[in-house]
Amino acid sequence: MTASTTPTRPLLDPSHVPYRLAASYILSQLELHSIQPPKIGIICGSGLSNLSNALDNDDYSSDFNSSDSSSSSTGCGSSSGSKLRKKLTVPYASIPHFPSHCSVAGHAGELVVGTLHSIPTICFRGRFHSYEGHSMDTVVLPVKVMRCLGVQLVLVTNAAGGLKDNYAVGDVAVIRDHIALPLLAGKNPLVGPNDEELGPRFPPTSNLYDASLQDIVVQVAKNLQFEQHLHLNATYAFVSGPQYESKSECAMLRLLGADAVGMSTVPEILAAHHAGMAVLCLSLITNKVVYFDEPIAENGKKTKKSIPVNSSSHANHEEVLQAVNSRGEQMVQLVAGVIQKVGEDYLPLMDELKPICLDPKGRVIGGNSANVDKKRLGLMTFCPYHMMKGVLSVPTHCLIMGGVLLAAGAVLGSRMGTAGAK
Repeated sequence: MTASTTPTRPLLDPSHVPYRLAASYILSQLELHSIQPPKIGIICGSGLSNLSNALDNDDYSSDFNSSDSSSSSTGCGSSSGSKLRKKLTVPYASIPHFPSHCSVAGHAGELVVGTLHSIPTICFRGRFHSYEGHSMDTVVLPVKVMRCLGVQLVLVTNAAGGLKDNYAVGDVAVIRDHIALPLLAGKNPLVGPNDEELGPRFPPTSNLYDASLQDIVVQVAKNLQFEQHLHLNATYAFVSGPQYESKSECAMLRLLGADAVGMSTVPEILAAHHAGMAVLCLSLITNKVVYFDEPIAENGKKTKKSIPVNSSSHANHEEVLQAVNSRGEQMVQLVAGVIQKVGEDYLPLMDELKPICLDPKGRVIGGNSANVDKKRLGLMTFCPYHMMKGVLSVPTHCLIMGGVLLAAGAVLGSRMGTAGAK
């Protein structure tokens, strides 16, 4: 087929531009500091930002006799496999299209890139929640950025309320399935024009959670003598928040089969799965949810059994952060050990993901973006008027019209002044 007969393809949809620009900026910073692009991504939940400490601390090396104990090609490795000699911290406020900060206590609002056990790793210290007023596109923005950077596996952590009777504060649940009522009702990160470079229009979710990753967590927990605090095959219920669940809502979630409940995570892991990345989710149980007493049979008689609740008999964010602080060190060790085993046993078996073109003008996709005008895309993305619009929240056409009126006023004023002088 000659160049003249090569069919033209529709342009990139404007909604697919922000994460490409953000990833381009992060890659430029990595190149500037001679740091490898990451292969593993970590999203830190409430109060769990200290997970990034594992990136530069020899104390988090596990005894798995790693076959790769030499330094990495960038000089970031160490004899223990976890020492980081070059690390980059980037505040969210400096990344294009990222919110300037995280408004929730326990979320630092920055990302850290380095190596852990010789594996290039990126750690997002803080996430965006829909209850903060963010759109679903913003909630999953870090996930799509990771895919553009070449991340193959995403490890998501969160602080969650325990719904099962045998879940204690400080336990860790390995998520194997989820219930997401907001997503079923349309509050879904996959709604809108589909980015074919990331994934299909209709992704399955029955294969979202990989059992082999859960097996790795079990091995690491046994090595750390933490298995008594580990719960497997957990189902996580995603609710939008910000209010904590009512007693009846908690009872409903239990009837649906949920083991833990929280206000995050599912949009992120769904976006990661859609983009072809492997997903592992760990929930730190930070409080026992409050729900009705249940009638039980004792000696043939029905009596009331009081379900254990937290000491204040209601959930609160301060209690969540306190529970995280008490278990934070063990969580860091668990995550560091999991990443080490993933690097040894899991990543070598994964196929490389197809690179994502980060040039918003140079890449085109099919689908609903056929009617997007190239000049309009350039204006929306790079034009000074568009940047002013983002700062002033004023539509571009209003800025242009205002400039025209000011110029016309200046000309008329000049002529009137000249006429008066005569």
